[in-house]
Amino acid sequence: MAGKILITGGAGYIGSHAVRACLEAGKEVVVFDNFSTGWREPMHILDKLGKLDVVEGDLRDFATINQVFADYEIEAVLHFAAMLLVDESMLEPELYWQNNVGGSANLLRAMKGASVKKIIFSSTSAVYDGFNTPLPIMETAVPHPLNPYGESKLMTEKMIKWVADLDPTFRFVMLRYFNVCGCASDALIGDSYQPPHLLMQNAVRGAMGIAPFYYTYTEVDTPDGSPIRDYIDVEDLIEAHMMALDYLDKEEMKNDVFNLGNGKGSSVKEIVAAVEKEFGKTLEKHEAEVRRQGENKAAYTSPAKAQEVLGWQAKKSIAESIASLRAWYEKYPEGYGV
Repeated sequence: MAGKILITGGAGYIGSHAVRACLEAGKEVVVFDNFSTGWREPMHILDKLGKLDVVEGDLRDFATINQVFADYEIEAVLHFAAMLLVDESMLEPELYWQNNVGGSANLLRAMKGASVKKIIFSSTSAVYDGFNTPLPIMETAVPHPLNPYGESKLMTEKMIKWVADLDPTFRFVMLRYFNVCGCASDALIGDSYQPPHLLMQNAVRGAMGIAPFYYTYTEVDTPDGSPIRDYIDVEDLIEAHMMALDYLDKEEMKNDVFNLGNGKGSSVKEIVAAVEKEFGKTLEKHEAEVRRQGENKAAYTSPAKAQEVLGWQAKKSIAESIASLRAWYEKYPEGYGV
C-alpha cells in the first residue's frame, strides 16, 4: 500500500496494538481518536517506532474526519472507534446509534469523497444470538443481536456492504471478534480501560492485589455453572488485521466477514483457575451484588474460514495471555496515566 493507514480509535486497547503492528511493518499511520476512552501515552510510546500522526477528533463531527482525508493521502482504513459496553448500551442505546452508527456513516461518507476504497471493520460476536445459535458459531449463522451494542455493529456492517454493493471497486473485510484478552508480550502497551471491564484483566488485577475481584456472571447450565467464552489474545487478533490488509490488495480477494477466536471455549471459572495457576495462589473472590442479566451459557466460534482464506490462526495460549497481562500490570498497576 502506497498511502497511509488511517486507524480510528487507535489510542484504545485493540487499536493501539494495531498501530504498533502497522508501524513495525513499515507503514505510515494516522490515528483518529477523541480520547474519550483511549490514552495519549501509548501514542507517545509508539511514535518512536515509525511515522505516526495523531489527530484528535470525533467521528460524529463530519467536518473533522473529512479534513483528515483532505490533509493525508489515505490508502486504507482500520475502523476500531466505537462505544462497546453492553450494559451501557441497554441503558442508553441512543449513544450507540449516535456514536457507532452515525460516526461510521460519517467515516464512509468521507472515504467516498476522497475515493478511499479499502476498510477493515472491527465488528463483534455480539451480532449473533448467543442463546439460539448452534456451536461453534459460524459466519453463516444469521445475525440476531441481543443488545444495542451488537445491533450498532451489525448496522455498520450493513452500511459497509451497501457501499460495496453500490461501488464494485470498494473492498472490505469485517472481523467479528470473540473475547479479546492479553496485551503486548513485551509490556510496551496494554489494556487501556480503567477500570478494566474484561474478566481476565480483572482476575489478574485481583491476584496482584490491585483491586478486588468480583464474580458478575449469572449461573448457567454448564459443567461448572459459569458461562463459556472463546478467548483470543490481542496480538493474535492484530495479526489477523495485518493479514486482512494484505488480503485487500490481492486481485482475487472477495469482500467478506470472518469470525476470530481460538475455536474452543473456556468457562469463567476455568479462566480464574488459570490465573491462580500463574500466580501460584488462590484468588480471593467476591460476589457482585448486581449480576449480568441475560447471560447465554456458551459462545465460541470456529476459525476455519479465517484460516482457509487469510491463512490466520490463533497461536497464543490462555497462559501466555495471562502472563502478558501480569507483566503489563507490574509495569502499570493503574494503567496509563496521561
